Amino acid sequence: MFVVFDGMKLLDVAGPAEVFSEANHFGASYRVVMASVDGQDVVTSVGTRMAVATSIGSVKSADTAVVSGGDDLVGRPIDPRLVDAVADLRPRVRRMASICTGSFILAQTGMLDGRRATTHWRHTGTLARRFPGVTVDEDAIYVRDGPILTSAGVTAGIDLALAMVEEDGSDELAHQVARDLVVFMRRLGAQPRLSVPARTARPRRQPLRTLCDQIAADPAADHSLTALAARSGLSVRHLSRLFRDDVGCTPAVYVNTVRLEAATALLRSGETRATAARRSGLGSEETLRRALLRGAAEFTGRR
Repeated sequence: MFVVFDGMKLLDVAGPAEVFSEANHFGASYRVVMASVDGQDVVTSVGTRMAVATSIGSVKSADTAVVSGGDDLVGRPIDPRLVDAVADLRPRVRRMASICTGSFILAQTGMLDGRRATTHWRHTGTLARRFPGVTVDEDAIYVRDGPILTSAGVTAGIDLALAMVEEDGSDELAHQVARDLVVFMRRLGAQPRLSVPARTARPRRQPLRTLCDQIAADPAADHSLTALAARSGLSVRHLSRLFRDDVGCTPAVYVNTVRLEAATALLRSGETRATAARRSGLGSEETLRRALLRGAAEFTGRR
């Protein structure tokens, strides 16, 4: 169910709701319900009216409650009826999530006290100052702390919804949904804003640009040197030389560094080592442990 209210960001609901709805085409069984404090329709941030099925208090139980965000949640006092309704809802749901500034509602109820959380990058400082009991992660795309999940601004809600779909179903299901919604890259929880592709020089040559995009989009895919060469239409030797010239390292160093960063992001967002190793492409927990001990690979090309 989605907790909605007047002034909420339309995309905070529309994006995640589409993820759950799309997952149903691949065998999931989500039922998307909109709930407001009084059960009345609400008007979104863009002026459109959103139909509401029920009041928050009428929901006897739900698997997941997603609290949307809105600009007024930061600059003005939050409607106490909304805060009370969300607080009362918590014992009746298995999992509670917020999109963007919806974290301010969760924080106001006290359910984020002693937990890690995030919100829109513009308001992380405000969240930390206003609620000192919350450990605010300023860089995370989304944060999972037990049964409470919070996401950064707007489109990060799509990443959060995909993570919940994977948790409920499988990695393949989440990938299917992402592909059908034409989401270029499933961002991984605490993935930093300046990831490996952003910190390194953009390759001058087109085949390398495409390969780097593919590696970033799906670190766990087959990115062996042979596979990369086949996808680029280049010989192994030629591809290796171009990588050294344009990126400054070998393909293997680049792939392993992206995978280690992805695994670290997954661990920071609350995933287990086994899940982080599998989703990042590192394979086993032991491989991940060794990689973490070594630290991130350096872009020196020495391999």
